[in-house]
Amino acid sequence: MHFPNDISKPKRSWHYRVLTNLTFWVLTAIVFGVWLGHYFPETGVKMEIVGKTFVDIIKLFIAPIIFLTIVLGISGMGDLKKVGRIGVKSLLYFETVTTLALAIGIAVAYLLQPGKIDKSGLALQDPAKYTKASQFSWFEFFLANPTLQILLTAILIGILLNYTKHREQAVNILSRISKVVFLGLKYVMYLAPIGAFGGMAFTIGKFGLATLIPLGKLMLTVYVTMALFIFIVLGSILRYYKIGILQLLKYIREELLIVLGTSSSEAALPSIMVKLEKMGCSKPVVGLVIPTGYSFNLDGTSIYLSMAVIFLAQLYDVHLGFWEITSIIGILMITSKGAAGVTGSGFIVLASTLTAIHKIPVEGLAFLLGVDKFMSEARAITNLIGNSVATIVISKSEGDFTQPDFHPQQDEQF
Repeated sequence: MHFPNDISKPKRSWHYRVLTNLTFWVLTAIVFGVWLGHYFPETGVKMEIVGKTFVDIIKLFIAPIIFLTIVLGISGMGDLKKVGRIGVKSLLYFETVTTLALAIGIAVAYLLQPGKIDKSGLALQDPAKYTKASQFSWFEFFLANPTLQILLTAILIGILLNYTKHREQAVNILSRISKVVFLGLKYVMYLAPIGAFGGMAFTIGKFGLATLIPLGKLMLTVYVTMALFIFIVLGSILRYYKIGILQLLKYIREELLIVLGTSSSEAALPSIMVKLEKMGCSKPVVGLVIPTGYSFNLDGTSIYLSMAVIFLAQLYDVHLGFWEITSIIGILMITSKGAAGVTGSGFIVLASTLTAIHKIPVEGLAFLLGVDKFMSEARAITNLIGNSVATIVISKSEGDFTQPDFHPQQDEQF
């Protein structure tokens, strides 16, 4: 995406551009957060309220942005068949890519064998609250997932607006509200460095870098696998549409750093929708794909869940046959779609999968709890990139991508 230079504006020096760049400040805040959490852990833990407050403020924007984007997109589209087509395409894409992510996670886990370690020295935490609730309920998931509720409500209202004679007046009012909401989001994003600092200081302060050492092999395997998935699988998909994966990552770098600092993909949901629309994806596609993808297109979570199962099997020296591995993929194809929006649902999904297999002790979750927080960043970042790619793919396939010569902005400033 090219942003033409405004010749009327004076050229800024390089240090001015650096000091007014959101990426620079978020990255700096993350570094200071790690430093504080490592050397002053008690103070770092107290910073939880800072990171949590930022994420809570961002969450206030999620509902109105999803609602307004979808309603305005559908009501302005005119072709309701297209809405259905986008929905079907999205779900087919989600299922294909997440299943591939599951298979890759299992394959790499067998290749690198992260579970072939001595478990006697591993720290244990109590997994009781997850193992007791090992039965995952789709009904409870829907009730506890406001994103899906808003999504369905907005789709219904958007469709109804196409049949009312007051459509233009309603669209004008919603458009004005939308401008106010997005302006508010722009100013809130200035707080991103503070939120990233608080989130990272809390994580390092509470869990400590030393906890990574016993399960370092598992963490390294998970991070390497997700990197391979991003650059090879998602990169190949983007290359087909003549967009480089590095181009995309550079363009959404602020969102990636915010997710890294806060350990929350929700913290970047409103701004990634804005970015993708500016990039050239159509409003209806962004509005439908991103919120749905946050519940059903969890590439990073799929990789982690599949690797976690194989890790525990290796840790307990449990041999899994071909049909058992196929069953694991089949179970996770369904249950992994619900591993979002509910606190601890990822572990509940993992516990229900282990229960269904009947060979791997569910108590093995205790070994994973200590380092799960450090792997949540990798999951959230991969999920964010996966949903960004999905939005581009659907928009391109619909012929709705309005900037074919997309290039990241070189000098993004406040």
